[in-house]
Amino acid sequence: MDYRRKKKFTYFTIGLIFLFSGIEYAVILPTIWKYLQTLGAAPYFLGLGLSAFSLSGLLSGPLFGHLSDKTGTTKKIILFANCFEIIGNFMYFMGYSKWLLLASRLVAGVGTGAGSSIFGFLTRSTAPKDRSSVFAAAMACRQAGLLIGPAFNLFLRLCDFHIGPFVVNKYTAPGLFMCLMWILLQLAVVFMYWDLPPLEREGGPTVRCSPPTHPGARSPFPMATSLAGRWSPPSQRSPSRGSASAEFITLFNQTALETMVTPLTQKYFNFGELENSVMYCLCGAEVIAGFLFVHWLSRRAAERVVLAVGLAVCNVSSVWCLIFLANPMGDYPYQLTEFIIGVFLQVLGLPFVAVAQVSLFSKVTSEKTQGFSQGVRRSVGGLATILGPLWAGGLTENMYIMLGIMMVFSYDRLVQPSAVEHAEENRDEGE
Repeated sequence: MDYRRKKKFTYFTIGLIFLFSGIEYAVILPTIWKYLQTLGAAPYFLGLGLSAFSLSGLLSGPLFGHLSDKTGTTKKIILFANCFEIIGNFMYFMGYSKWLLLASRLVAGVGTGAGSSIFGFLTRSTAPKDRSSVFAAAMACRQAGLLIGPAFNLFLRLCDFHIGPFVVNKYTAPGLFMCLMWILLQLAVVFMYWDLPPLEREGGPTVRCSPPTHPGARSPFPMATSLAGRWSPPSQRSPSRGSASAEFITLFNQTALETMVTPLTQKYFNFGELENSVMYCLCGAEVIAGFLFVHWLSRRAAERVVLAVGLAVCNVSSVWCLIFLANPMGDYPYQLTEFIIGVFLQVLGLPFVAVAQVSLFSKVTSEKTQGFSQGVRRSVGGLATILGPLWAGGLTENMYIMLGIMMVFSYDRLVQPSAVEHAEENRDEGE
């Protein structure tokens, strides 16, 4: 098989990996709250369950990324990581207790660490000018999974039978379904994924970057960014910190909102599994449209422009949620409208920030350690997805505190990092 066909099949398999991760999220999130309730779990267990998935991904990401840098391969790492997804989802299907369910999300989350190796692979196999569009396409696949996932819930919610000692119902069926999906993906990786050689570049793979021009740039996670800095020249640290800051705050707000959405819709709108699935389906359609637009925009505008647009939308969303979602006003139609606008704005900014910060980060870190660097970056995002659900899960009855502190904490950091802007400007002039 020639190189071009191998590349197409490999990229297609990468798309499937991100697609399945989105499907898993979409089929589990709408039902996990009531699943926990059937097991006698307290409300804070919702935050624990969502955070456990991110915690193990936070720890496994840099490890898998470092292994891919050292070995130059990703296929074996992906196959190994997928085993954790298979085992974790089967544990979720068993569902004997709230603690087993919590452990299941912890185990399954290890599998997400393979994403670090994949992003490192994509960085090495694409030209810098094409990187934003390639990353946007990969991320769009995950959002496609978020769109498709609720459709599976439409028939999974009808399950009501036994397999030996195990009960298959609308709460346990998503675990069994995703277990089978990840098994099928293993076959796809075995037969359709190749460890392609790095893309040859003129002048070698050295990354050029200007000295930092914004020493006041702050990060809410100095230890993680210091770790990334050890693997890159000092001149690269302040751009990388600004990019990671945007990711941390955005994902913190995003996952906090996702955690409180199902209790909120149950309280004010009496939504069940079907309504929540439809809501996540519509959100998935919005995000896919956003990634497609970013895919188009990234070829016509600088990444700093894309990042600035996304952060502006995130700021507007934070203000709206604080005013209207903390204590919805009016009767049912008005409350529903306020809720829809808040969720729409929150979801709208995600594609812009996600693509811009990943692409910028890949350009200010060494290609020789891309897997590890991307693992550190994803760990920063993982930290946000741990803290976000924990924060929201414990404050679902204190919305002003939850949203207000989120707003104060993130407002002065949800701005375009000037260091990233100057670094990219100087890099472009140097080229």
